[in-house]
Amino acid sequence: MELIRAIAHETVLRACGFGSLAIFCVMVGMSFNARAAFQAGGFLTTMMTLILIYKAWEAPAKNHRRTELWLYLPKEQRPPDGYAQWAVATAMRETCLTFARWTSLAAIAMWVLALLFSLLDQ
Repeated sequence: MELIRAIAHETVLRACGFGSLAIFCVMVGMSFNARAAFQAGGFLTTMMTLILIYKAWEAPAKNHRRTELWLYLPKEQRPPDGYAQWAVATAMRETCLTFARWTSLAAIAMWVLALLFSLLDQ
């Protein structure tokens, strides 16, 4: 189960990394206006949080053989089907919810910074 959790962590971390890179690029593109950049970053990071929550919600119903985690799991270490569905779904749900917590904190920080820049502009 620990190997499944580790692979789940790697796959979700990579997906969040690509999403964060896209969010960063949008924010850099809007860097002429700090308030707008942080508003866009806060909005997009909130969207990432909602997507992670959705992925956690759908994890138990998703076929474990169609997940990226299953592809990265070495064939000799794959558990039997009955246990694998539960293990993969549980690991993906826990991991997605953990990353959703982290991204929600980042979104809150960006929204607060946007508010501060908005108050400083007036």
